[in-house]
Amino acid sequence: MAEERFYELIFICQPDTPEPEIDKVIATLQQSIEEQQGRLEKLEKWGARKLAYRIGKNREGFYVFLAFRSRQSDLIKELERRLKVSEPVLKYLTVRIDEELKRQSKLAARRERRLARRPRKPAGESATAAG
Repeated sequence: MAEERFYELIFICQPDTPEPEIDKVIATLQQSIEEQQGRLEKLEKWGARKLAYRIGKNREGFYVFLAFRSRQSDLIKELERRLKVSEPVLKYLTVRIDEELKRQSKLAARRERRLARRPRKPAGESATAAG
């Protein structure tokens, strides 16, 4: 069985989209995640924010953030397909986070080993020894 992976997904809806419409998009994504034995970890509606650049004729958009875990790699394709055909969605981005977390923990462990091998001298010691 494949290992569980951690993903973050952000999508931006048109700013004039009614809240129930956005909830409907979120519900379809949640349903897809559950169908593929995924686990939704976090759901945040960030609300209307200014865009970095214009998308179509829009200067702002309604941001939604999802964090979830899944063992199914097909889930991402399915979520992005649903976002692509969803009318109010302007843009979306899915990022796999577990690789980055693994890399950061490896770097931290390496830093700890390096510090354990060669203990640092207190700051005042080297100045008094020379003087």
